[in-house]
Amino acid sequence: MIGLIGAMSVELEMFMHELQDRKEEEIGMDRFVSGKLYGVDAVLSVCGPGKVNAALCTQSMILRYHPDWILNLGVAGSGEIGVNIGDMVIASAAVQHDMDTSPIGDPIGYVSKIGLVEIPCDETLHERLVKAAESIEGLHVVEGTVATGDQFINDGERREQIRDRFHAKAVEMEGAAVAHACYMHHVPCGIVRSISDGANGQSEMDYATFSTLAAIHAQQVVEKLLRGEA
Repeated sequence: MIGLIGAMSVELEMFMHELQDRKEEEIGMDRFVSGKLYGVDAVLSVCGPGKVNAALCTQSMILRYHPDWILNLGVAGSGEIGVNIGDMVIASAAVQHDMDTSPIGDPIGYVSKIGLVEIPCDETLHERLVKAAESIEGLHVVEGTVATGDQFINDGERREQIRDRFHAKAVEMEGAAVAHACYMHHVPCGIVRSISDGANGQSEMDYATFSTLAAIHAQQVVEKLLRGEA
């Protein structure tokens, strides 16, 4: 079984329509929908925005369903000039850009307990995701770090601070939390982010316009992955 987690319904809506032999279960305030997705046993959940929501949902999915791997799908703001709306970022690692215990000597982004700044994504899953994404005509694929925080980045100066510190290709609100929970439970994790806005003063307008296109790209990548085309 594999797991798919998205922050909002639009990010998983297409997969929900494709899911066969559906079963639903609630754990706390999270709803898990399981069944067959493109012939593969799968469980899907909309976790809600933010790191705590994402981590709790991931934890529940792992303990209840024991997925072989978990993929966090969704939209993101561009992390730097050159990563454009419509591009897809496949994460090699994720950081929590708003984690800061530097007053006691830690580097900014350092996550205590796991002892990391960059939380790695699974290399094999990463390679398969890149292969699937690169096979989609017209889709520009970027590999690198995704920066996560409990903020919707809508300011160019703040985006540049995150880029300069973490070399982030995308900024969003859940990926590193999913990766954190997976890392603690030794579950392979992947993160796919479709760029829906520039993480600047136009972000709200861009997001509303391009989030549906982003969801379409994510659906195409996952279908190729699960059908064994990548």
